[in-house]
Amino acid sequence: MCELLGMSANVPTDIVFSFTGLMQRGGKTGPHKDGWGLAFYEGRGLRLFQDPVASCESEVARMVQHYLIKSEVVIGHIRQANVGKVSLVNTHPFVRELWGRNWCFAHNGQLADFSPAPGFYRPVGETDSEAAFCDLLNRIRADFPEPVEVNDLLPIIVEACQGYRRCGVFNCLLSNGEWLFSFCSTKLVEITRRAPFGHAQLRDAELTVDFQTETTPKDIVTVLATEPLTQNETWTTHGAGEWTLWRLGECVARGRGDEPAC
Repeated sequence: MCELLGMSANVPTDIVFSFTGLMQRGGKTGPHKDGWGLAFYEGRGLRLFQDPVASCESEVARMVQHYLIKSEVVIGHIRQANVGKVSLVNTHPFVRELWGRNWCFAHNGQLADFSPAPGFYRPVGETDSEAAFCDLLNRIRADFPEPVEVNDLLPIIVEACQGYRRCGVFNCLLSNGEWLFSFCSTKLVEITRRAPFGHAQLRDAELTVDFQTETTPKDIVTVLATEPLTQNETWTTHGAGEWTLWRLGECVARGRGDEPAC
């Protein structure tokens, strides 16, 4: 299995603290040693860093750790391969263009006997994750040839995620840079930090940060992860089938799908 990391904030924010904890799980405190990736939105632009080696050993990961990129939406992933060889082409997150925007996707889980019909979007690599991402975008493109608001998209996105969940484990993060969507099949947690800010201690590294000194009273930052990244904060656990939609650090929609078919 893999681990996910997502962030939605109302001001450009760096994710170095959370990423420092996550990268330890990529081969040091966890088994997710088969590659990692981190995508930062900057307006319509997207900075994507990937490496098919363990994040705890990756020179690229160390560079990103010291590269204070600030973003309002971030998607990250550390991989424990189950479908597809360990290679750059199979490293999450995956990116495609739709309606003149970069769409970014990362998946935790495994889908059994998953072979969606081919369409405009096709996988470059061999993972079931990329196949699901392409299938989702093909569904959206078929129903909405022209851009629509995310509220119009939610029914088709949620329905698709529920279908993928019936094929196995499907936890995911999805964004087009304006919003961040999550779907939980088995494991996903969240924390929203806002004033008054306090101290946070990572679980996987000897690192503490005082958010009070790093923020303003108006800042709102939400972090999503597969497992809690800190040991002294309260993280909210998502239920099976639960989905969320985030914009500027706030949850603007939330729901829960039907239980998967037997």
